[in-house]
Amino acid sequence: MSITATERKSQRLVARVSQRHKKMFERAAAIEGRSVAAFVVAHALEAANRLVSQQAVVRLNAEESRRFAEALLAAPQPIPKPLRQALRAYKRQVVNHLQTL
Repeated sequence: MSITATERKSQRLVARVSQRHKKMFERAAAIEGRSVAAFVVAHALEAANRLVSQQAVVRLNAEESRRFAEALLAAPQPIPKPLRQALRAYKRQVVNHLQTL
C-alpha cells in the first residue's frame, strides 16, 4: 500500500469545472480504472511534484556554468560598509531577541 493510501485524508479540495472537462476526467478515470477524485488527485500530485522538482534543480548552459564556476573560485569581495552595519543591526534586534525567548 502506498504512503498516500495510508495517510489520513482530512482536507477537502473543491474545483468547479466545465461539463466538457468533467466528462474528460470521467473518461480518463475510467480508462485507468479509478474514481474521478482518485484520478484528479493522483495526476495533480504528479504535476505538483514535477513542478517542485524542476524548481529545485538549476540548469545552466555552458557560458552560465563557466561564469558560475569563476564566481565560486574568485577571491571574496569585501562586504560594503552599509551591509555590515545592516547585519550588525539585524543581529542586535532579531538574533539577540530570539535567543532570549
